[in-house]
Amino acid sequence: MEAALCFVKEVQSKHGGVSIGDLTKDTDVIGLYFSAHWCSPCRGFTPNLVEFYNTMKANNQPMEIIYVSLDRDRSSFDEYYGTMPWYTISFDDNEAREKLAEEYGVRGIPCLIIMDTEGNIIDREGRGTVQTASDSKLPEKWKKV
Repeated sequence: MEAALCFVKEVQSKHGGVSIGDLTKDTDVIGLYFSAHWCSPCRGFTPNLVEFYNTMKANNQPMEIIYVSLDRDRSSFDEYYGTMPWYTISFDDNEAREKLAEEYGVRGIPCLIIMDTEGNIIDREGRGTVQTASDSKLPEKWKKV
């Protein structure tokens, strides 16, 4: 999984750092959420994603999300990440954030890419999948075969 995350070894939570190994041990899917405070479509989608994520967690669904900020300054990042219940790549690791956006061909935001814990992409259009989800379980196309 670290290779899929451009060798990021740790993500941040509101309570401190978490190793990628610990993050992935009890989950089946990881979402990389590319977004930014300055992006109005992002600010429109983030509350939907928060609601979806909270529903998945309340129903013990094996998923996590990592926010990859494309914010331009620390205060915007802090304010925007403050609305999110999941993990993030450190704002100070600009190199990792840029590499991830390049690696996954992010051309527009918001962008949610779903992968398994081996780093295989399951859904490049996670945003659309979340917007049409109507269940309290992981979308079928995200489930392990």
